[in-house]
Amino acid sequence: MRLLIVSTLDSSQPFGAFTRPFYLGRYLTRDFEVCQLGLNCSAVDYGQSVSVGSRSLLSYVRAIQTCIAEFCPDIIYAQENLPGLAALISLVLTRQEKCQLVFDFHTLSPFEYWTRLSSAPNKLVEFVQFIKTYIAQGILILANKSVIVASELITQLIAKWYHTVPRSIYCVGNGVTDDLLVAPSFAHPDPYHQLRPAKIVIVIAPKTFQFPTNDMSVAMTIQVARYLESHSKEIHFIVIGRNVDENTQSLPSNITFVGFFLERNDFLTHLNYADIGLLPFPQQAVAGGARNKALDYFAYQKLVVSTPEGLRGLEEFRHLQHLLVTGYSIEEVANTVLEAATNLEHYKPLAEAAHRLIREKYSWSAMAQKLAEILKNEVKS
Repeated sequence: MRLLIVSTLDSSQPFGAFTRPFYLGRYLTRDFEVCQLGLNCSAVDYGQSVSVGSRSLLSYVRAIQTCIAEFCPDIIYAQENLPGLAALISLVLTRQEKCQLVFDFHTLSPFEYWTRLSSAPNKLVEFVQFIKTYIAQGILILANKSVIVASELITQLIAKWYHTVPRSIYCVGNGVTDDLLVAPSFAHPDPYHQLRPAKIVIVIAPKTFQFPTNDMSVAMTIQVARYLESHSKEIHFIVIGRNVDENTQSLPSNITFVGFFLERNDFLTHLNYADIGLLPFPQQAVAGGARNKALDYFAYQKLVVSTPEGLRGLEEFRHLQHLLVTGYSIEEVANTVLEAATNLEHYKPLAEAAHRLIREKYSWSAMAQKLAEILKNEVKS
């Protein structure tokens, strides 16, 4: 069977929206002949690919029409609103009745915009985006196509916001890569050597397109670090994905910005030698992308400290069973981080339990296998 994956995959930003289509596509090659269509597919080395180069709806429609004519897919798997709308329009224009179409919602976009509206710097722009995404996602939900969601929470939100559910809806979550699941053997020295004996608390917060979620996590991290500055010999915060010159405010002495790592091994080394993984998302952040960060921490057996929002879609991981969940106030987050750093050995069983759960259920390979069965059944039906 031939599978066309349509997404906003961007190889120049190999995180966030890149990870789900890229890694699912890699493992779906076991069951399908795969073609990836996205913004920049230069990293796709496991099948055919088409780079659109623009977020324009018209550009996507034209590229998909060309793929339909040349690749002749049996099924199109479209992730998120823009790729979904473009795929739906393309199939109508080309009058393809035999090619199946399945949508994938990593998030419910209007819910995210509405939740952030009260704290948005430009409320009019945020409200317009809310209206646009509500209509766009509504068209896809009402299109009588099967839908895959990244968490059961999205299924609940669809029913609540649109008072209906698609004819078939399935949950296929995010996963972790093999290089995180295999026990690492590092020849690299500890990059935090000069900061020791302080415990290292890392925050992964690359700059993402359009959504300010990670900006909010960086702002909260700076506040937490400032609250704990008197404990700088015990705790040091490391922010991965941001440069120090991206912040206009003065910084406390116990926080370091190390930028974005172009080499995967550099990222893995910094993750490996860290002590605590922090998910400091305020309630209005609606941290859909936090799932990937949490899974990375769990895979490397790091003790995780998170606000409730940092675990959106990962409700299977529970407070005092797999991690420490704190409240939203700066004081609560800071005191929980201090408690964790002071008693790291005591909380080691939590990190081990989370790691076992990750290995059992959360590899990209396992997620792709679930997805493959769904897509094959769609073609057969």
